[in-house]
Amino acid sequence: MDNLMSTEENIRIVKEFFAAIGRGDREALLALVAEGIEWIIPGKGWPLAGTHRGHAGLTNLLETASRSLETSTEPREFVAQGDRVLVVGFATGKVKATNKPFEDDWIFAITVRDGKLTSIREYVDTQALARASEADTDPTPIDSGAAQRAS
Repeated sequence: MDNLMSTEENIRIVKEFFAAIGRGDREALLALVAEGIEWIIPGKGWPLAGTHRGHAGLTNLLETASRSLETSTEPREFVAQGDRVLVVGFATGKVKATNKPFEDDWIFAITVRDGKLTSIREYVDTQALARASEADTDPTPIDSGAAQRAS
């Protein structure tokens, strides 16, 4: 019975974490994660990729996300076993620097110990996020003949 209750408690804590993200409540987020939190976001070529450690790393990640993205995330399913909670969700948004939209099906693998999140590993559509982060390098070609035909 203790294992079932702790699994349910871990799901509740993870749901609180996502609710705090949705509210933009940094203090609540920090209260829910261990001092030694490790949050791994895969990929290259987009602002949030990398390994973020500790409360300082989490704070920096949240500030970078706020500066870089407009996003709405929807956790849809919570699956737990022992100290692990998998969250299946979907996000939409845009990268502010490029104004390009993205859609992202994701899974977070979260470890909860002693009532705190100790590890988050994201599995995200890194290509969709990198594409949305890329500036257009090919400007629309200029039809030099059009100016001559117009005169």
